[in-house]
Amino acid sequence: MLPQLLWAILSFFAGALPLSVWVGRLAAQRDIREVADHNPGATNVLRTGGFGWFIVAMSLDISKAAVPVGLATQIFGWSGWPLLLIALAPPLGHAFSPFLGGKGGKAVAAVFGVWIGLTIWQLPVVCLAALAFWFLWLRTSGWVVVLTMTTVLAYLLLWRPEPLLIAVAVVQIALLAYTHRADLSRRPVLRSSRQKEG
Repeated sequence: MLPQLLWAILSFFAGALPLSVWVGRLAAQRDIREVADHNPGATNVLRTGGFGWFIVAMSLDISKAAVPVGLATQIFGWSGWPLLLIALAPPLGHAFSPFLGGKGGKAVAAVFGVWIGLTIWQLPVVCLAALAFWFLWLRTSGWVVVLTMTTVLAYLLLWRPEPLLIAVAVVQIALLAYTHRADLSRRPVLRSSRQKEG
């Protein structure tokens, strides 16, 4: 039990590492939190450093969740509620990073990384398909993200009703709703609509 708890703590701090902030400083010699929505994530690396640096930042933000969760489930073979804590830790670390004074990013990449760690390819494929579907319909990114994860939850309930995975998805939806609360405070805007997001 103690090794799993220690691993959960390490997973939290791995998720808390502000890798996109560091990549942004390397790429553009500036703090990406001063750009656009002030989010310390890969999207602002794209805005400041270009697509190549964005891929680097996104890969690192995914990996900092995928690696500890993947080791826990695929290599160490842990399961049950200790694995639940480990799976939830990296996105929570990213969203509430102690390295950034408790103010982290929106945790989208870390959430995706968790599903890689837990299921290798199955749930990441579902995530990407759902993301593409909602992105084609909606312009508001927060609604796209939350509806994507809601679709993943529906998939789990219908085709892979494992309590651990369902619990992970439910908490992730709550976390993403919190980190995207500004977007969710507005009605979703269809891409076919000419209405501009306010």
